Amino acid sequence: MILQALTRLYEDLYQQNKIARPGWGRTKIHYALCLDGDGTLTQLVPLQKEVSVGKKTALRPQEFILPAPVKRSSGVAPNFLWDSAPYLLGLSDKENDQRSRACFGASQALHHQLLDGVESDTAQAILNFFDGWDVSSAKTHPVITAHLEELSGANLVFRVEGRFAQDDPEIRSAWDHHQSEKTGTKMQCLVTGKQDWIEPIHPSIKGVAGAQSSGAALVSFNAPSFCSYGKEQNFNAPVGSHAAFAYTTALNHLLADRNNVQRIGGNTTVVFWAEGADPAYAAFSCAALFGGELPQGLTDNDLRSAVKRLAEGKRTESLPLDPDRPFYLLGLAPNAARLSVRFFCRDTFGDLMRNVNDHQERLQIDGQQYAMMPLWALLQETIRSGEKSDNEKINPVMAGAVARAVFSGTRYPASLLESMMMRIRAERQITPGRAAILKAYYLKNENHQCPKEVLTVSLNENSTNVPYILGRLFSLYETVQEKANPGINATITDRYFNAASATPAMIFPILDNLYHKHQRKLEEGIRIYYDKQIGELKDRLGEAYPTRLSLPEQGSFDLGYYQQKQRRYAKKEA
Repeated sequence: MILQALTRLYEDLYQQNKIARPGWGRTKIHYALCLDGDGTLTQLVPLQKEVSVGKKTALRPQEFILPAPVKRSSGVAPNFLWDSAPYLLGLSDKENDQRSRACFGASQALHHQLLDGVESDTAQAILNFFDGWDVSSAKTHPVITAHLEELSGANLVFRVEGRFAQDDPEIRSAWDHHQSEKTGTKMQCLVTGKQDWIEPIHPSIKGVAGAQSSGAALVSFNAPSFCSYGKEQNFNAPVGSHAAFAYTTALNHLLADRNNVQRIGGNTTVVFWAEGADPAYAAFSCAALFGGELPQGLTDNDLRSAVKRLAEGKRTESLPLDPDRPFYLLGLAPNAARLSVRFFCRDTFGDLMRNVNDHQERLQIDGQQYAMMPLWALLQETIRSGEKSDNEKINPVMAGAVARAVFSGTRYPASLLESMMMRIRAERQITPGRAAILKAYYLKNENHQCPKEVLTVSLNENSTNVPYILGRLFSLYETVQEKANPGINATITDRYFNAASATPAMIFPILDNLYHKHQRKLEEGIRIYYDKQIGELKDRLGEAYPTRLSLPEQGSFDLGYYQQKQRRYAKKEA
């Protein structure tokens, strides 16, 4: 399903001239090897350009459409018309490095194989260069000496008399002809269903956070435990050469475009796209799902309204978005030289927005700072407050499960509640985000011990739920203490919050006693005001406090505490 969707995306992008044809791909190039008509190296021209990175600028290599790179799992394998310094110049960090000589020799043989019959002047200049280049004195060549350090790890391309080699029609034709000459095994492709030459090793995927910079494989078999029926490598899951090129090229295209990729949690990279490759869907989804930059001309309220209309299956007035358009989300994580699939969701755009809208409705609570709480903000509520900007601290498995639950409209994972409750107990602080998560979790994952009467946007003064009332009572006790002892260092929240929410029968008698001491310090009007509220809540509780509260009941306690506290802030603002 994943490979089929990506292959269809490739076809859509190819029809729109947004992606390279088979046998070609986008490659980042750092320098051009400038040759004269005789094949003599005359100059090394840097191809990096300045780009803005936040408030600073940095040099980044330019992208060119070049012959597709070979898969280098091990050994020597040259690329055509471009490569690294060991392959095109025989350069190495080591003295008398035999491997660099082997790389240069392999590259020379490949270019002779493809260009010997080509009459183009550019082709002859490249062959003359390979035949006349002295590997042993490469480091002392006057053009190379000044750039020795920069050439380490850099990609190079040929430019003959001011023209890039890949732009020569005869050279392009030679490469296309070489690509069509397939050898190996012909079988039915599992992606297209057609007979095709099977690719034993698929091209690499680049751009996944945490994966190898040289690229990782999405489909790979290289251990006996993964193989069956005597098949080796990717013959265990035969994918034709066209489909292998198409799905990897499409996925690399998505990963290279910031509008189609987001990172959540510690190491999960999410790519998303609409069938037909319409960029409007990706731009809108980036804002609605991940809190990215808003499409031009939209405000936060416009975005929220558009999500609601799409959730109802209606088109938006200002955006050309079709609720019935198929939409895809793919979450990838690194796994050594391979990639793991965290999740894959396929749905219509309208159904996806309905799931997102329902999720945002569940998150609504007093004090919430977001019109639409982005996924990154939700996940950061599960880590320590001082580490809010550190994505690496977020549990990656939990992050992937939460994303899958939001996008597919299924139950939230228990790990989300566990992580968030752990932070509440450690910090004794219930932020608006954590209260919103509690409310959303128990609205979706229903539990009779945390009933809907406490899962409201604002304070429910009529609730008779005992844990909820205890949370409200604790908040009032905290308020009275603050008014009686302004600026106190250690409050009852610091000392008793965790125990009060877990074992009320042990702690609330102590809090009752402290309350009577604190109220003596208050003015008569304020004392009467709080006595009345506390008396009403204690009447609802009865004569005895519960011995112990379960985890869902502790959620009710926390919501009661938070919403009572928000009521106090709301009155201050009024």
